[in-house]
Amino acid sequence: MKNAAISSDTELAERLGRDAYAFLAANEMRALLSAAGPLADWERFARSWDDMPVDPYMADGGRYRRRRYAVFAARADGAITRAPHQPHYQSLDYNPLHGGIERWFEPIGDEIAAGASLITILAFCRGLFEKLAPGVRTWHIETHQFRIEARPGAAGKPTPEGMHRDGVDYVLVLLILRHNIRRGTTSIHDLARHRLGSFTLTDPFDAALVHDARVYHGVTPVEPKDPALPAFRDVLVVTFKRQ
Repeated sequence: MKNAAISSDTELAERLGRDAYAFLAANEMRALLSAAGPLADWERFARSWDDMPVDPYMADGGRYRRRRYAVFAARADGAITRAPHQPHYQSLDYNPLHGGIERWFEPIGDEIAAGASLITILAFCRGLFEKLAPGVRTWHIETHQFRIEARPGAAGKPTPEGMHRDGVDYVLVLLILRHNIRRGTTSIHDLARHRLGSFTLTDPFDAALVHDARVYHGVTPVEPKDPALPAFRDVLVVTFKRQ
């Protein structure tokens, strides 16, 4: 049975609390973000994916992932502030492919990090996740810009580590742009690895949210539709972890 459309963050919190994951179509997600704040610089925000370095830490030797990264803190007084640049670290328990090392990714640019769109996205996440976990005094927030490129004979892997959890409390995956690709289907599994659902982010603002402690998630590789043209999948991943 298809879920009813989401029209408020309260309805979204109820679904996420019940199912441990949620898919939002672009019109639903854009409306919720617009209620949380302005998206005045969205075009510049989306274009920032065009200027990202290759991820140098790919254990499979791949050159298909581009990435930038920034860390923020949300405090009890309501402020969300950018933290000093720092490495991204996951234990091997959560990321057997790339865990166990400090990964120093290039930072998200200052104009993008301080821009209306990213600040609105973080404010939306904070409001939503605090409905699910009231009373958290400080959230550790990590933001990742990802571009996964696909080439003829070389699929791009959004989740090269396979079905996984991130070791945080909550995750947002927001589609920025999908260009000339096939596949890229997200699937959600419970802790016993039973499949709960699947969906494909196809339009800008399509979004997935997961309660990371309760479910695994993964995305199938992407392939070019027209091998003569550039092919890529741009997403913003935001994680919230209570401190």
